[in-house]
Amino acid sequence: MEIIVVGANHKTMPVELRERLAINKASFPFNEDIKEMVILSTCNRVEVYAVTTNAKEGTARIIDFLSQYYCLKKVEFETYLYSYQNEEAVRHLFKVAASLDSMVVGEPQILGQIKSAYEEAFKTKRTGPYLNNLFQKAILVGKKVRNQTEIGKGAVTVSFAAVKLAKKIFGELDNKKILIIGAGKMSEETAKYLIANKSSIFATNRTYEKAVEIAAKFSGRAIKFDELFNILPEIDIVISSTSAPHLIIKKEDIKNLMPLRYYKPLFFIDIAVPRDIDPDIGNIDGIYLYNIDDLQAVVQSNIKLRQKEITKCETIIEKEIKEFYRILHCLINYD
Repeated sequence: MEIIVVGANHKTMPVELRERLAINKASFPFNEDIKEMVILSTCNRVEVYAVTTNAKEGTARIIDFLSQYYCLKKVEFETYLYSYQNEEAVRHLFKVAASLDSMVVGEPQILGQIKSAYEEAFKTKRTGPYLNNLFQKAILVGKKVRNQTEIGKGAVTVSFAAVKLAKKIFGELDNKKILIIGAGKMSEETAKYLIANKSSIFATNRTYEKAVEIAAKFSGRAIKFDELFNILPEIDIVISSTSAPHLIIKKEDIKNLMPLRYYKPLFFIDIAVPRDIDPDIGNIDGIYLYNIDDLQAVVQSNIKLRQKEITKCETIIEKEIKEFYRILHCLINYD
């Protein structure tokens, strides 16, 4: 018996094609070549792990199925696929579980997705001794890598970096009031992280209808743009991302704001280019200001930290591959 994987991910296949290959797991047939199977299908990857009597024939069978099921000619997608057999297939899965193959190295979601894919295959009796042992080991590898290395430490997106900085300033973010100025995508992404901490969202835009639309996404409250400075005394965090060619908040606009807030901290996140917020605001006691360059510097520092951890992760993976095959030899007559 041989273990194989056939798949594509964000590095090998464009998203418009990956979307077409999202697999209905229950519809994938067994046959004389495929003995066990787990399908891992996420927004960034589509992978079929299988146990087969012959790696070459099993790989061809999977590609044939994809072609027939999606009414795609092989020439349309086959060049985007990768395939691995036996130890290389095991190594690939362990790297995926360790988040070394993710778009954002060290992200935690993939391990849960692997666990869900395996549990679904197990419940539908599509796994056996090979893939049961392989996926159980992969889940343990993913946990071990996260526990024994720094691969998951530090924010590696601008939005998450902003939230991490906010937590350093305020401690817990429960019940904080967040004001979104403008309609930038990064502002909304940052707000999604913040609302998970039970924060209240306010939104303002020069076009009031747009503010209403943004506020509705977060069950928040829309503010008319000319009321911006009236609401600021109540706000804890301001996320600004407009397309204005000039500053929209100047130092003189808020120099008398802090007494009205009883000197509670106020955090400005300026994601706009050109900047929305006067840099001099950061010199006022109790006000914290970070712009896009500040946040990207944090992100790059954390990415470098994670890159340094990859060698440690790979050392763990190589040891676990040997352990997997040792267990497999003990449990079944592996050839």
